[in-house]
Amino acid sequence: MNNKKYKATFILDTRGYNEPVETLIEKIKGVVESANCKILSVENLGQKTFARTTDRSFPAGIYIEVEFEGPATSNSVIKEKLRLDKTVNRVLVMAE
Repeated sequence: MNNKKYKATFILDTRGYNEPVETLIEKIKGVVESANCKILSVENLGQKTFARTTDRSFPAGIYIEVEFEGPATSNSVIKEKLRLDKTVNRVLVMAE
C-alpha cells in the first residue's frame, strides 16, 4: 500500500458544546484512525477570529492541526465521516 503524508486543519464550532475541547480532539483522532491512517502529530492552535464571517453568531473558531500518514482515499473518507458533525465547521486536507 502506498501511503502519503497529509496535514489536515479542522475548524471546530463549540457553540452549545459543554465538554472540553480535548474530547473533540480525541473524536477527530478516532475518525482519522478509522480511515486507516497513522497519526503523526496533533496540535491545538487555539481560537482564531475569521477574516470574513458568514455567520455573525460565529465570528471565531478553534483550529486543530493533525498530521497523518495514510492512503490516497483517506481525504474523502475523513470528510464524509465528519460531514454531518455540527461541531466540525470546516475540514482542509493538504498533501505534503
